[in-house]
Amino acid sequence: MKVADRTIARRSDFPILQRVLPNGRPLVYLDNAASSQKPECVIRAIDDYYRRYNANVHRGVHTLSEEATAAFEEAREKVAKFINAPSARQIVFTRGATEAINLVAYSWGRANLGPGDEVLITEMEHHANIVPWQIVQEQLGFTLRYVPITPQGLLDLDSLPELLTERTKLFCFVHASNVVGTINPVRELVAAARAVGAKVLIDGAQSVPHMPVDVQALDADFYVFSGHKMCGPTGVGVLYAKRELLEAMPPFMGGGDMIREVKMSGSKWNAVPYKFEAGTPAIAEVIGLGAAVDYLQQVGMEWVHAHEREITQYAYARLSEVEGLRILGPGPEQRGGLIAFTLDGVHPHDIAAILDRAGVAVRAGHHCAQPLHSRLGVPASARASFYLYNTLEEVDVLVEALHRAQEVFMV
Repeated sequence: MKVADRTIARRSDFPILQRVLPNGRPLVYLDNAASSQKPECVIRAIDDYYRRYNANVHRGVHTLSEEATAAFEEAREKVAKFINAPSARQIVFTRGATEAINLVAYSWGRANLGPGDEVLITEMEHHANIVPWQIVQEQLGFTLRYVPITPQGLLDLDSLPELLTERTKLFCFVHASNVVGTINPVRELVAAARAVGAKVLIDGAQSVPHMPVDVQALDADFYVFSGHKMCGPTGVGVLYAKRELLEAMPPFMGGGDMIREVKMSGSKWNAVPYKFEAGTPAIAEVIGLGAAVDYLQQVGMEWVHAHEREITQYAYARLSEVEGLRILGPGPEQRGGLIAFTLDGVHPHDIAAILDRAGVAVRAGHHCAQPLHSRLGVPASARASFYLYNTLEEVDVLVEALHRAQEVFMV
């Protein structure tokens, strides 16, 4: 099946893509870096849980609870295989990538960081991989340092020998940027961290949904991502970590299910990963994530990545034709499936509003990456981001709408 034919076939899996907006325009959804749409199989899996076996997990011996627990833990196994984790016990369910990073910062960070230590992050990080470290830095007294970016939107690798030292305890970096789209050389960055004895945390929110990811091959100590960007529901994410790190880390939150024994004199913790999953988890959401993993494996992550590369290359060329439009970041060969841009004389929010009239949904703002926008010399940008169901024709609609936006604001 040709790429275009296969994409059209896949579009029918997503009910929302059949929607016609109130203005009569068909939906062109290009805001996938913020959140992807959900296929029918994911919607059905969540509906099935609530209709047939809604119950809490791990705590009941009745039929519904046992069925819910089995489905919940089966989803953990699916996620582990999807990223090639050595064991499902190394998969901790969180509310999203943001909570996963906070878990590492508050648990591992508080146990391992102090004055004289350094945490290295980069200028292209999402706020979720900046703010938690700033918070614990104030509490623990370590130093936070940043890898700069080049004018082309790439990490300045020449700065690493000066920034990565024996004082560096953790190197945190994004696998693929949510603004400039840069796909970072993860193995090279991990090797540099290993050379000084530092651990690594990788933000995979924009990579796991879009390309094959093997956490063992990458030698990641910590790897985080969110379900809602990969055809799954909101409210669920994943922290993968090496087993010995999880075993040594103290709990992130206290409550039910994360304990083995509670006495008035103290408590003993449950085994990994349950030690980090206090309270009733997002059961329906985890089951939905398992269905999303099944769907993506059926589609094939190699195909998803190839399809997005084709669309991104086409969009890069078409957007480059628009007079006064500046694309942020590197060329199409070094980026994932998104393009952030500015347009002379038109505020990004106005761009998004005009595009919405044409049925085109894009994101406008700083995309939770204010330091990166400051580094690029712009307060905000518009961002078109692509996924497995987008077509070249939708890129044409985007470009035509941008021309109309220029006509509106240039009169």
